Amino acid sequence: MTICTTFMRTFRHCGKNTNKNQLMRSSLYVCVVVCFCFSAAAQLKPPIDNWPTYHGDYTGQRHSPLTQITPANVNQLAQVWRFQTGQPQQIKATPILVNRIIYISTPDNLWAIDARTGRQIWHYTSPMNNAFHIGHRGVAVYKDSVYLTTPDAHLIALNTNDGAVRWNVVVADSNKGYWSTNAPLIVGNHVIVGVSGDFDNLPGQLKSIDADTGKTQWIFYSTPPPGISDPPSGGATGGQMWMTGTYDPELNLVYVGTGNPTPVLNGAVRRGDNPWTCSIVALRPDTGKLVWGFQASPHDTHDWDAAEVPVLVDANFNGASRKMLMQASRNGYFFVLDRTNGKNLLTAPFATVNWAKGIDKDGRPIPDPNKEPARDGRLVAPNESGATNYRSPSFDASAGLFIVSAQDGYGIYFFKPEHGEYGWAGADYGIAGRAFLRAIDYQTGKIKWNHALGDGASAAGVLTTDSGLTFTGDVPGNAMALRTSDGTTLWHAAIGRMGNAPITYQLDGRQFVIFGGGSSLYAFALQ
Repeated sequence: MTICTTFMRTFRHCGKNTNKNQLMRSSLYVCVVVCFCFSAAAQLKPPIDNWPTYHGDYTGQRHSPLTQITPANVNQLAQVWRFQTGQPQQIKATPILVNRIIYISTPDNLWAIDARTGRQIWHYTSPMNNAFHIGHRGVAVYKDSVYLTTPDAHLIALNTNDGAVRWNVVVADSNKGYWSTNAPLIVGNHVIVGVSGDFDNLPGQLKSIDADTGKTQWIFYSTPPPGISDPPSGGATGGQMWMTGTYDPELNLVYVGTGNPTPVLNGAVRRGDNPWTCSIVALRPDTGKLVWGFQASPHDTHDWDAAEVPVLVDANFNGASRKMLMQASRNGYFFVLDRTNGKNLLTAPFATVNWAKGIDKDGRPIPDPNKEPARDGRLVAPNESGATNYRSPSFDASAGLFIVSAQDGYGIYFFKPEHGEYGWAGADYGIAGRAFLRAIDYQTGKIKWNHALGDGASAAGVLTTDSGLTFTGDVPGNAMALRTSDGTTLWHAAIGRMGNAPITYQLDGRQFVIFGGGSSLYAFALQ
């Protein structure tokens, strides 16, 4: 498909108010980025000189075609610049790179920096608020605007040139307990953004906002909003969508994972499976209408969101060509779905689990009643932080490996009726946990290799490249490069605890790898 053909096909996603002549006159870099992001070839790899979306592209694979840094020379990586935010918060955001400018965020802050030197171009600070400042995942760029969510659940559009505010709109009411850490997903003129608030008995919502005007286009609720009688979720609320989803342009479907139901540990007051909490849902980006849903944890009582990245892969599965969706879920199970209809192809554990007594006919784990939180406590694996969490996985198609930061852990879960029917409604205590990087054979669910990362859970995501390298971070605070084929460590550098996923790009003939360590951003390249 030619660039021009791809560009023209994007118009059907651009909304009724888009002026095609204006779009044609956009700068060349915007054309290239838009052509890449909206191409009908959903499996295109990220461009080498940009990282234009949270996952690098719409697939969520976090895999780069770059090959300058190889297993043979990666030991020559050296730091070339460091950007210090000066903020107390750890960097949990994925850097976004467009037109040689990196956009990096922490709660209430956004910086534009030169991707070659790390020099600050501008800095924006949002108005003070009393919301939950737990972290921030990143931003999105469309045309000449950059979009930032705030802890008090606002969405702000800024000018990419100078950080000037274009508009500031409320996504959800922070006074009710909503907050936001979300990196928006842009599909056409839809800025798709989710919120958090998964222990305040609030209906989960995902909102689409017009990229030019800031007006709400649609809202998808994962559980019924107030006023709906006899809700099919059995009275559950929750299901917040706080991680960035993925998109298939050919099917015109957005995929997003949803959070846990509330009250969190008191399942008795919310009968049934509680759809669509702890689920993967497929939505129409133009309307927000649900096309299908798959529930990873029916009737969850352990705070195991299924908000983890739904990774899109086109490949053979059991001898047949498939459009697949893969997720390593917080509950300890790896799922492979047919993303055209949500039908399960494979369910397999990728970490220590003891909470399920089997797999049902639809590929969903069957909760064991003996592992429900109880007055005298129940020993459950995984623990509340999960077998994985927000840290992004990566998929290497040539190796056939889904690589995820995992944890083997146990926790003790308690519930007392007097704890009530609101919020957490119980208690849990993690008593053990060890972190591993695991490579999963997506055809079988088997673990091909296992690399220890330290005690507890790692917070670093994963990046793979065509040269056969896997980049991530360990618990003690090392940035690392491993050989993708077998997990052998080839390089490491102490930068502080990583809370984000690395990215890579090539400018002026030089490949850079970017890591967040503590509150600083580090750039490495070959000496």
